[in-house]
Amino acid sequence: MSNGYIGRVARINLTDRKVFIESLDEQLLRKYVGGSGLGAAILSAKTGVETDPLAEDNPLIILTGPLTGTPVLSSDRFEVITKSPLTGIYTEANCGGHWAERLKRSGFDGLILEGKAEGPVYLWVHNKQIEIRSAVHLWGLDTFVTADRIKNETHETVQVICIGPAGERLVKFATIMTDGEHARAAGRGGVGTVMGAKNLKAIAVFGDGEIPVFDERGLSNFMKEFVPGVVRNLKILHDYGTSNAVENLERCGDLPIKNWYQGTWKEGAAKISGQAIARTIQTGYYHCGRCPIGCGRTVQVKTGPFKQDFPQAGPEYESLGMLGSNCLIDDLEGLAKANELCNRYGMDTCTTGSLIGFAMEAYERGLISQDDLGGVDLRWGDVNAEIAMIHQIARREHLGDLLAEGIVKTTEEIGGCAAEFAVHVKGLDFPAHDPRAKVSSALAYATSNRGACHLQAFTHDFEEGTFDPTPVVPDMGYPDALDRFAAEGKGEFVAKFQHLMSMYDSLVTCKLPLFGGFSLQPLVKAFNLVTGWDWDEGKFLESGERIFNLKRMYNVRLGISRKDDVLPPRILTHRRGGGTDTLPRLNEMLSDYYQYRGWDEFGIPTKETLNRLVLDVDEKWQ
Repeated sequence: MSNGYIGRVARINLTDRKVFIESLDEQLLRKYVGGSGLGAAILSAKTGVETDPLAEDNPLIILTGPLTGTPVLSSDRFEVITKSPLTGIYTEANCGGHWAERLKRSGFDGLILEGKAEGPVYLWVHNKQIEIRSAVHLWGLDTFVTADRIKNETHETVQVICIGPAGERLVKFATIMTDGEHARAAGRGGVGTVMGAKNLKAIAVFGDGEIPVFDERGLSNFMKEFVPGVVRNLKILHDYGTSNAVENLERCGDLPIKNWYQGTWKEGAAKISGQAIARTIQTGYYHCGRCPIGCGRTVQVKTGPFKQDFPQAGPEYESLGMLGSNCLIDDLEGLAKANELCNRYGMDTCTTGSLIGFAMEAYERGLISQDDLGGVDLRWGDVNAEIAMIHQIARREHLGDLLAEGIVKTTEEIGGCAAEFAVHVKGLDFPAHDPRAKVSSALAYATSNRGACHLQAFTHDFEEGTFDPTPVVPDMGYPDALDRFAAEGKGEFVAKFQHLMSMYDSLVTCKLPLFGGFSLQPLVKAFNLVTGWDWDEGKFLESGERIFNLKRMYNVRLGISRKDDVLPPRILTHRRGGGTDTLPRLNEMLSDYYQYRGWDEFGIPTKETLNRLVLDVDEKWQ
């Protein structure tokens, strides 16, 4: 087995409480690497059109990658892969914290969870041993309390991933949370919902085994040489977290405002920025494992109606954008509480904020009433109304029971003109970046394999408009920042970055160091030093291309084609003004993108492309 891998995964059938230990095939790893690549191969072999995402035969696949837990910076991460209960297609979610390295040191590269337990259970994974324990006493507890209880029952240094009450109640966008009050999330697509459908409350891991590295000294020297520059370049991320960019993104038109309708919100953005957090409620910093940057910030509201009992994870940029500006809420203390509730319940802040913004507009337009809302006066800018809706969704009460099903079903049930302002792609609500401001995002959202996602291409911050100077990636062929409104060349640009991001998600490691210079060339070097493989940049990106195409073919089997690679009416028809007053030329970019990829006019990879990538979509998993 190559270095970087333990070489074993555990397949756990929760129905009959049996555990099978399976060896990883090195040829399969050289083809799909690990993380989301290997997960997509397993999911493709085990599920199809007939699979109900909440049924026993939909596996929940949790995998590390060859870089996980090694000295490579920011590598303590794991990937969750499954068929999404929110969208009905492929989904994956990436998560940091400190759990992934512990899983690997416990003797496993990953876990494949099948079946459904008769009652609530949690897994206790420790040094090659796996126990299935009752979680009846944990069912109903929030994620903070759950993690603490399990630590008391197992080991003081155990790491825990778990779901909250939202996952138990099958809210379709429930998350898997880790790191307790520091609240790192596998957030999108309802991976926590699948965990809840299996009656699996948590997975606790502890291990002190070795993670093999091919050239330990060479890797150590390389990290010592490279990391200080990354840390220096990303000091603003340490100081203010991802929310450092709120005001810049408002200025260039990238910040969601009033359900993606309004163009400017300067004073509001200043009130909820990372800089404002640092001046007011911030209490400290925290790091994911193996991370020298430390973009996590703890906050505490010490008095008033939004009082918090202890310092905990502060809202990240996406949470501030979707729960804050998208709903015209500029009450920072209230937003800290809203963020805490989503973390405790285990709900995706992007989808939660998107649905509440949508409901605010539906209320304003008279499509829903105060009676539907259980008496809540759901007005723009009212953080108390937002908090009430978070409780309703997590508890499946009043309109919250419908919102818990996601934007597609909610839009269908409300009817009228609701579809005109429902902002999603393939059923996944937008993250907090406006594709009218950075048109590569328009193409990236339309073609992302899990629905609207800024992380599967991650191109938006390499177009002009956000930072001065704009980050560039010369080793990807882009020594200069791209015109953010131009359609020309964006097909190739997005496809190339999707290949790179597929590799980040398969290795598995954090993408933020990319802004600090940890891009293609150093990533390939680190990969070779860990594994002992001798891949060049071309082979590395071709592997990312194979993985991206595999996910696309999974969705093609489910009926996805060009008809689904679209953007919502609000984005394609409404000029919002402010930092952008243009509309993305999606069809032009989409045709260029298909041509570059070797897909046909319907967005389906051709046989020639599949043969070139040695991609057998009928490949079987053992």
